[in-house]
Amino acid sequence: MRPVLQAAHAAWSARDWQDSGERAGVLLRGARTRVLATVLDNGPAFVALDEAALAAGLVHVPLPPFFSDEQALHALDAAGVDTLVASPLLAERWPQWRWQTHTVAGETVCVAPRQATPRALPAGTVKITFTSGTTGRPKGVCLGAAALDRIANGLVQALGPLGIERHLSVLPYAVLLENVAGSMAARRQGATLVSLPTRSVGLTGSSQFEPAVFDRALREHGANSVILLPQMLRAWCAWLARSGQRASPALRFVAVGGAAVGAPLLAQAHALGIPAYEGYGLSEAASVQTLNLPGASRPGSAGRALPHGQVRIAPDGEIEVRGSLHLGYLGDPTPVPDWWPSGDLGRLDAEGYLHIEGRRKNVLITAFGRNVSPEWVETVLTSQPAIAQAVVLGDGQAWLDAVLWPVPSPAGVPAPAMAEAVAQANAALPDYARIGHWAYADLARDTADGLFTPNGRPVRERVLARHGPALSAIATTDDPSDDIPPSGINMSFHTTLQQETQAARQRLLGTPIIQGALAGSVSVSSYLAFLREAYHHVRHTVPLLKAMKAALPAHHRWLDEAMDEYIEEEAGHDEWILQDIAACGGDAEAVRHGQPSPATELMVAYAHDTIRRGNPLGFFGMVHVLEGTSVSLALLAADAIQKPLGLPDAGFTYLRSHGTLDREHTAHFELLMDRIDDPADQRAIVHAANMFYRLYRDVFMGLPMPQAARNAEAVA
Repeated sequence: MRPVLQAAHAAWSARDWQDSGERAGVLLRGARTRVLATVLDNGPAFVALDEAALAAGLVHVPLPPFFSDEQALHALDAAGVDTLVASPLLAERWPQWRWQTHTVAGETVCVAPRQATPRALPAGTVKITFTSGTTGRPKGVCLGAAALDRIANGLVQALGPLGIERHLSVLPYAVLLENVAGSMAARRQGATLVSLPTRSVGLTGSSQFEPAVFDRALREHGANSVILLPQMLRAWCAWLARSGQRASPALRFVAVGGAAVGAPLLAQAHALGIPAYEGYGLSEAASVQTLNLPGASRPGSAGRALPHGQVRIAPDGEIEVRGSLHLGYLGDPTPVPDWWPSGDLGRLDAEGYLHIEGRRKNVLITAFGRNVSPEWVETVLTSQPAIAQAVVLGDGQAWLDAVLWPVPSPAGVPAPAMAEAVAQANAALPDYARIGHWAYADLARDTADGLFTPNGRPVRERVLARHGPALSAIATTDDPSDDIPPSGINMSFHTTLQQETQAARQRLLGTPIIQGALAGSVSVSSYLAFLREAYHHVRHTVPLLKAMKAALPAHHRWLDEAMDEYIEEEAGHDEWILQDIAACGGDAEAVRHGQPSPATELMVAYAHDTIRRGNPLGFFGMVHVLEGTSVSLALLAADAIQKPLGLPDAGFTYLRSHGTLDREHTAHFELLMDRIDDPADQRAIVHAANMFYRLYRDVFMGLPMPQAARNAEAVA
């Protein structure tokens, strides 16, 4: 008999799992729980507690580990949570509570009581899911057991003919789609639920996805079904195509939801052996409502209503649903109507397939009076292999604008390829919906900075705030009376710099010690060695900036003020590093009077040589490398290093300060780069940046690695 649940290092029979559930129930009763919140990674502990809470009629509030402290504390207070269960690492975020350690389904968890003010909840509430939404403060959706039952049972009925025996959870369980359509449905249909930490299946935080890791887990565990977001499917398809592979033959069903998918991506997936099918749902209806199925599929649609759901289109085009509705919003006594207005626009074709046409509130009205749903144009854009994400703007304009994020790849996406992608998309659109101006940016950075929700939907206000000025600057270069949309690519130099150094950047970030540090596999000696080398190049930053300023030719004197600001802000950072070394038990004075490694010495020497012998603006290449790397890694690395080693906060002044400061610096740096228009200067900066990426990588390769990182290097 196959196990009912498979974890990383254990499996449970039905009887053993029943025992685990009963012990989880005893734990909750002992804690006198009424409202439980969990902050857990995927794994058997979450599943056991979720099922035990439902069986006892308690309220469960699953919180994503990637919620900020402000978001999490808001949710805890708003829901009146009286018991909090977290993983040991996550529990360290809240030292103010009295944590006790317990074992649930073989996993160690920390449990803390909370003094909570009871909240008025809709009668029958058993789960509160907090939508990430498009603002910093999440909204609580109250769900009842009957709605959850209808969803899970409807999926069992619809998917029964596929004979799914093993479901691999990839999305976090705190995401309702995986919690209900994945865990609950798989358990009810008698399949083995494969429940692994999200990092083991390629997902880090809310946005970083490694398709190679995911594909390996899929094959190792013989999964028959998974649930993915569109951007995950897109990355996986690209990886399979590059590696010349097809998907695991064990796969029978890949559900894709959270945002529009598009027929071209689905066609590519099927050509690679991925049985991908698009669906549609919303938290207010307890998750999935419509779904394409083998033998009943219309690519480009979101499928037909599942057995538990009913869908109709209101006279104004808004999609309305009923059949498994929520009980109300947390703190909002407004009654739930019989038919719920989704906020999405769509249509039902003659065979009952639902076609999503965008969010009602996002509709753009062009200068010619045409209504355009940006999601429609974005789906056409992201159907191009080169484009991973797109946001279309342009309310009140003659032609639309777009911010584009290229598909991540080792070699990057060259500008001509992106231009061709936009041209191909425009050819498939009517004239009033074509893209006139566009710019593209760093997907990893923008995702980390909150420009996308965890399910991949853009936060349009943030995208506009960050990229709107660049688009406006591009638009001003065109004749405003021109009634023909531009055909050439409009790309700032900063974007060119990012694109032409992307491959070198990926080689740096892929070094075993950086990857090991981010995974928590690090030693004190490795961290102290990093700080030693950081000191020996950071102490040269101010002298290098002064040398660059002195060497600037007369026509670049406009940079003087910016250079003075850099010099003022960078002063004293080398002393921060020495203080960090001392706080972590190192010999700061020995580092001050010691020598750098050969790799660090060469990098600093190259910087001086670039200024004195070459083009002094080439030093901006080093600024791009060091500040860009800090933005990508510093804050993440600080947390990943500090917690496993138990080092004091005083030992991370440099990393945490630079991670915050360099976010501001990079925005200023971007504006500076976009004012450099001499091709010779631009070439010098790009060349130097690629060299500095290579030299900085050599610095990291020379650091002592803990055993886990050595093993990773050996495998690679």
